[in-house]
Amino acid sequence: MAKRERVMRMSVEQPLWRALTGYRVLTLFYAIGLFVSEYDGFVRPEVAIAYFVVLFAWTFATLPKVAGAASCTKRFLAADLTIALAGILLTPVADAHDRIVAGGPTLPSIWTAGSVLAFAIKGGWRWAAFASALVGVANVVQRGALSQDTLHNVLLVWVASIAIGYVVEVARASERTLARALEIEAATRERERLARDIHDGVLQVLAMVQRRGTAIGGEAADLGRLAGEQEVALRTLVSGGLVPVSRVSEDEAEGAVVRAVDEPDAQDDSAPCDLRSLLAPYATARVTFSEPGTPVPLAARAAKELAAAVGAALDNVHRHVGADARAWILVEDEPDEVIVTVRDDGPGIPEGRLVQAEGEGRLGVALSIRGRLREIGGTAELISVPGQGTEVELKVPKGACAPEASKGLKDRRGKAEKA
Repeated sequence: MAKRERVMRMSVEQPLWRALTGYRVLTLFYAIGLFVSEYDGFVRPEVAIAYFVVLFAWTFATLPKVAGAASCTKRFLAADLTIALAGILLTPVADAHDRIVAGGPTLPSIWTAGSVLAFAIKGGWRWAAFASALVGVANVVQRGALSQDTLHNVLLVWVASIAIGYVVEVARASERTLARALEIEAATRERERLARDIHDGVLQVLAMVQRRGTAIGGEAADLGRLAGEQEVALRTLVSGGLVPVSRVSEDEAEGAVVRAVDEPDAQDDSAPCDLRSLLAPYATARVTFSEPGTPVPLAARAAKELAAAVGAALDNVHRHVGADARAWILVEDEPDEVIVTVRDDGPGIPEGRLVQAEGEGRLGVALSIRGRLREIGGTAELISVPGQGTEVELKVPKGACAPEASKGLKDRRGKAEKA
């Protein structure tokens, strides 16, 4: 388990759920109070009493359902709205026709707005528009005509619910932006702390070993060279901003906070991964790693395969050019794809040499590089000019190894195996 800081975002909609819980209880008693005060005017009060018994039990039994977005399911919303619409349509059965025409309240009265608001908070303005439209139709049906008062009430509920739904959507977007900013801030602080600690200790020791080993010579020179390579790799890791950012948030009513949590090392292959953290260890005294200043997200499997292809390219450099060869790794984060270029200063590959190597059964480039990229939907292009070094350009689309892409890849493999 690796311990690090993760941002737990606040839920800006949680106060709305709490307000909705109180609203449903208060409007329940309000509707019952209206019925009691006008009891003598009802032609079938037993119908209204039976409905209010059901409404009372439903309201208090479902209070946990309106405690948050997770518990407020689509099935509950549909049942809740059905009870509200049933109350509206039962009003002509229980109440006198003259009172209804005169603009008397429905059985659930303003309790109905709570059902519509639950749609708005849960699903945004589109869900709110749908629910309020059904309530409007039910009001018109129970009145028997579209009067001015009915139109006014329907439009009021419709506009108010849509406005609240839209505000909830904007608040959620702002909340995600705030959480992301706090994650970046937390990662930056952690990186700066690590940089100070490592610079004050490990990096200085490695630099001293390199200088003393070079000065002594012999076997100590080899030790100094290794210390220098590790110093470069460690410095790149610290200064590259490679502290991973969390993708999981929790709702906290008190506010957006940062906590230290235990995070498992295992990662879903379809989850996004910062490619820079996988390529940084390749940086040494003779391998220069150039990266963007922001994370380069790729699906974990695609990032691992791409990093392995880069490692295979560097192995080829060390094997065929020599241990003293210089190499450069360049990462480019394009809108639709990620491009990684590996270049060396060797003598280049003679024309036809790769084809000859494949014929002889040496498939390092064909399998370790091109094969890996092909498996994740990417491409690998090798450019080599005799006397001017070799350049390997690896391209991977941003959607590589996403759940849909992985399913398509499995389907293609299954068809190939059947064939």
